[in-house]
Amino acid sequence: MGISRDSTHKRRATGGKLIAIRKKRKYELGRQAAMTKLGERRVHHVRVRGGHIKRRALRLDQGNFSWGAEVCTRKTRILDVVYNASNNELVRTKTLVKGAIVVIDATPFRQWFEKYYGLALGKKKSTKAAAATPAAPAAAATPAAAADGVDRTEVKKVSKSVHAKHLERRKNHSVDPIIEEQFATGRVLARISSRPGQSGRCDGYVLEGDELAFYQRKMKGRKSGKQ
Repeated sequence: MGISRDSTHKRRATGGKLIAIRKKRKYELGRQAAMTKLGERRVHHVRVRGGHIKRRALRLDQGNFSWGAEVCTRKTRILDVVYNASNNELVRTKTLVKGAIVVIDATPFRQWFEKYYGLALGKKKSTKAAAATPAAPAAAATPAAAADGVDRTEVKKVSKSVHAKHLERRKNHSVDPIIEEQFATGRVLARISSRPGQSGRCDGYVLEGDELAFYQRKMKGRKSGKQ
């Protein structure tokens, strides 16, 4: 029978049948879904209409993800598929499709943050170290410093000019506490925005703000049996 994308086999809006006035055409064909899985990269090239090439990703394990609030894009590993609005089966089989919520490795973003701001990100301050460290004067505290148990110490010693750049960048800058909690675990939630079965790539963006809260509620609801 084959997969066809024509509309001649469908009924009218009124329910009446359409009479086929011609046979199937080559340009109306469809192909099987790629159903890209999480694994070592494997991409097939498919010649399509006009001599163009589609890259059919069968397995992928990394992609370019953007951290919108910091305007930072890094190539990172995809660790797991945790949510898909269309079908739970796609989560069980770890299928990568557009719109899927995945867990990615936070290391590239953390390294960039430490280099750009000169501060540690997502590292919890130990209770012993916090008790032993004397309280810093208010004047010396940076805008990025926080009393929420998060270690905001400077990563390493740098030159005066680089330190001045770090101080300037820290002005009026803050990180979402929910995002910082994820960085503490080394994993960040992201959404796939590319089409792996068409482009052969699995790119996306880090979830933040209301969108992150929305998907966290959805995942929590599915775990508890509520949709």
